[in-house]
Amino acid sequence: MRMAGSYRAIGLMSGTSMDGIDIAVIETDGVSLTWRGPARTVAYPTELKDRLADAVRQPDRPATALQALERDLTDAHATAVEAFIPLLPRDRRDIDIVGFHGHTLFHRPERHATRQLGDGQQLAERLGLPVVFDFRSADMAAGGEGAPFAPAFHQVVTQDLDKPVAVFNIGGVGNVTWIGTDRLIAFDTGPGNGLIDDWVSARTGQPYDDDGAIAAAGQVDEDRLSTLLDHPYFDRAPPKSLDRLDFSLQPIDGLSVPDGAATLTAFTARSLARSIDWLPAPPRRCLVTGGGRHNRFLMRLLSALLAVPVDPIEAIGQDGDAIEAQAFAFLAVRATLGMPMSFPGTTGARHPVCGGRIARPHTKGAA
Repeated sequence: MRMAGSYRAIGLMSGTSMDGIDIAVIETDGVSLTWRGPARTVAYPTELKDRLADAVRQPDRPATALQALERDLTDAHATAVEAFIPLLPRDRRDIDIVGFHGHTLFHRPERHATRQLGDGQQLAERLGLPVVFDFRSADMAAGGEGAPFAPAFHQVVTQDLDKPVAVFNIGGVGNVTWIGTDRLIAFDTGPGNGLIDDWVSARTGQPYDDDGAIAAAGQVDEDRLSTLLDHPYFDRAPPKSLDRLDFSLQPIDGLSVPDGAATLTAFTARSLARSIDWLPAPPRRCLVTGGGRHNRFLMRLLSALLAVPVDPIEAIGQDGDAIEAQAFAFLAVRATLGMPMSFPGTTGARHPVCGGRIARPHTKGAA
C-alpha cells in the first residue's frame, strides 16, 4: 500500500559503459523516497550491444540509419520491464509512470546538442504506461549542459548525512555531486570506466578489468599520465559535461596491457580527486556509485588521493548499481508534478528546469 501523494515509478538507464539496462522501482512524492523496491541489470544481447557501440563510434550518421537500432533498443527496454514487474510484490505491481533515459549516442554541449536513442512513444504503447523521456533537451534550451541529471536524487539519498558530502558516480564517464546544507553542485569530472574498458577489451577480449586486477599488475607511467591530465577540460570551471569519446587512448599507445590499465585507472582516480578543487568546501566524506566502485584498485587509488573517507554508497544502505535507474524514476515523477530536475549549480541552466517529455499510450496495458 503506497503513501498518499506518492507515485510508483520504474526507472530505466542505459549507461555509457553499455553493460546493459539498469531497471529499478521506487515510490516517491517527488521530494523524498517512500519505498525503494528491487533493481536489476539486464545485459544487452551481444548483437545489439555491438550495433550500439558502432552507432556511438559513428554519431553523425543520419537519423534514418538509426531507426532500426532505436526500435530494437526500445523493445529491449520494454522486454526488461515486462520481465521485471512480475518480480515485484503483488501489491506493488501497479506502476504509475516510467522514466526512460535511453542510450546517449552523443553529448556535445558546446554545440547545444545531445542525442539519446530511445522512442518514448513506442515504449509507452508497448507497456501501456505513461513514459517520461528526453530529459536533457529542455535544460540545454535554458543554457544548461544537459548533464549530469542524478544530483537531485543524490541529494535525497544523502539527506540525513552531515554536510557537505560528495557523491562520485563512476560509469563510462565520471561525475561528482557536492551536496551542502543549502547548495547543490555537480559536473562531469573526466573519464570513468570507459577508457579502461576500451583498452582492456581491445587487447584481451575481456569487457572490463575485473576488480582492477590487470591494472594492479602494472605500473603507472607518470609521463603519460601527465599528458592525459593536460587535457583542457580540466582547466574549465564547472558546470561542465563530457561525451564518452572526449578522451583518447593515443597518449598510452605502446604500453603493455597492465601498464596501460594502471595508467588509465590512475587517470580516472586523479581526475576525480582534482574535482574537489572546484568545490566550495571539502566534503566530509565521499560516496561512490556506479561500476567503478567494484574496481578495488581504483578505489584504493582514490582513497589515497583524498583526505576524507571514501566508501561505496552501500555504506549508507543504498545500491550503487541501481542509483541512476532510481534517479530517472524519481525525475519522471518530478516531471509529472512540474518540479525542477536540473539547476544552475548542476548543469549551468539559467534557472531551475523541469525537463522531460511525457508520452502517453492510447490504451492502458496489462502492466
